[in-house]
Amino acid sequence: MNLQDTLSHNVKQAVKSVFKADLESVEFQATRKEFAGDITVVVFPMLRVVKGNPVQIGEQIGNYLLAEMDEVKAFNVVKGFLNIEIHDKVYIQFFNGIKDQDKFGFVTTKPSDKAVMVEYSSPNTNKPLHLGHVRNNLLGYSVAEILKASGKKVYKTQIINDRGIHICKSMLAWKRFGNGETPDSTGLKGDKLVGNYYVKFDQEYKKEIQQLVSEGQTEEEAKKHAPILLEAQEMLQKWEAGDQEVVTLWKTMNTWVYDGFDITYKNLGVDFDTLYYESETYLLGKEFVAEGLKTGVFLKKEDGSVWCDLTDDGLDEKIVLRSDGTAVYMTQDIGTAIQRVKDFPDVGGMVYTVGNEQEYHFQVLFLIIKKLGFEWADNLYHLSYGMVDLPSGKMKSREGTVVDADDLIVEMAHTAEEISKDLGKLDGYTEDEKKILYKTIGLGALKYFILKVDPRKRILFDPKESIDFQGNTGPFIQYTYARIQSILRKSETDNSEDIHSFALHIKEKELLKQLELFPEVVQNAAAHYSPALIANYTYDLVKEFNSFYQNVSILGADNAQEKVFRVKLSETVAKVIKNAFGLLGIDVPERM
Repeated sequence: MNLQDTLSHNVKQAVKSVFKADLESVEFQATRKEFAGDITVVVFPMLRVVKGNPVQIGEQIGNYLLAEMDEVKAFNVVKGFLNIEIHDKVYIQFFNGIKDQDKFGFVTTKPSDKAVMVEYSSPNTNKPLHLGHVRNNLLGYSVAEILKASGKKVYKTQIINDRGIHICKSMLAWKRFGNGETPDSTGLKGDKLVGNYYVKFDQEYKKEIQQLVSEGQTEEEAKKHAPILLEAQEMLQKWEAGDQEVVTLWKTMNTWVYDGFDITYKNLGVDFDTLYYESETYLLGKEFVAEGLKTGVFLKKEDGSVWCDLTDDGLDEKIVLRSDGTAVYMTQDIGTAIQRVKDFPDVGGMVYTVGNEQEYHFQVLFLIIKKLGFEWADNLYHLSYGMVDLPSGKMKSREGTVVDADDLIVEMAHTAEEISKDLGKLDGYTEDEKKILYKTIGLGALKYFILKVDPRKRILFDPKESIDFQGNTGPFIQYTYARIQSILRKSETDNSEDIHSFALHIKEKELLKQLELFPEVVQNAAAHYSPALIANYTYDLVKEFNSFYQNVSILGADNAQEKVFRVKLSETVAKVIKNAFGLLGIDVPERM
């Protein structure tokens, strides 16, 4: 039981003993800087069950805690706030209790626990990954790591959208205009090469529309009758019919794209445990529609189409099979979810990392799966996120105006190089060391800038703003970590012994209080699927350390015991920074 839990229990006991009332919960907050105390109990919510003056109520609870708890040193009451001062020895006991810094804050998974499958990335194979995919990948990967740290078994997955008209558009454009070129012959990554032909298709399509309009068709008619689009639709039909030539081309071009994606994922630092392909899942789900028709979950209309009526649940009717018997996306998503639990029987929940424009789709999907009788439907979560905008405006894949993920990673390293050179921080580094460090800083800046924001919010991403060595940025936190490593290299102390109780400096105490929060922050971040909670906790920890560093002499402490404690405290802070940044997929440099 941590300090807050112990206090909560004793406050409830105080209310029961003194006021003969039962308190359901206790509200805590950090004590304001201008008052003495380490933690504050908010008295006002208690007035629902305890009648009286909040100051007097606070005084009586404070006296009870002082008498019953060895941990409580003193208290004061300001209006309806009971400020409690904790003995220094409590914080030193907590500190001595951190035996394994590498695992501090993390919970070991129990083999009997149900697993969570986290889906992210899930790109189309007709273009390279772009800035929007970057946010998706960083969020999904980080949430998976946070869930693992909270004690969950996790499978990371994606479903690759490798079929459909958009894929055929790239294939047809390459067939018409590619002259047999390949990634090897052009030196281009495969996903970039295929993406160029997706843009080429759109250019040719627009030309044909203009031509048809000039011949007297309306724009709507021209869009439907453009020969290149009709040919792409015919190619899709041939693919679905198993035409050997089309399927061979599809396999070849998709392989180019997968190879390109793998390079991007490696550079971005994300990975997957298992992959699903839409070409293998798009027929799934039909058997469950048949089952649902028997049980009344679905209904068949006169034209033969099958629907799910969700109007009683506040939603609309949703089609799950067309009148010709073909499936829609909803059908295959139902089938894929069920297939995943068949493939991994220990899965008891899933997290879908998909943009907020799909919120309604997932509301419907989760509700239908629940109606079909699957218990794990209660543990499905849509990790919804907002768009990423740039100072220059929106991105458009068809027009080739997206921010390419690979180009962005390179640009971030270049920006880190420019700023580092201006600051003159890298004297004594070899060129290879500098190159590695620029990438670490650049990627750290990118990841932190994106992950520190609540996933649901839209982001305006500015590369230069993200690489700042001051403020709430990745490089600022990385620099603090490197500063601590420098202190540790100079310290020459034995940090293996426990620390004996002594009077703490206020800055030491504040830093220990911040460290103590980390396990709870990990659990909260997992419960809310929010890397932002980890990111902003780490920034607060770093601010607290820098205040400690500026006000307390670490290596020049008054005695050996203080020096050992302060060095060990710095080392623990560095380890928590590294652990927290690891959950965000961010590396920390030993020197900077």
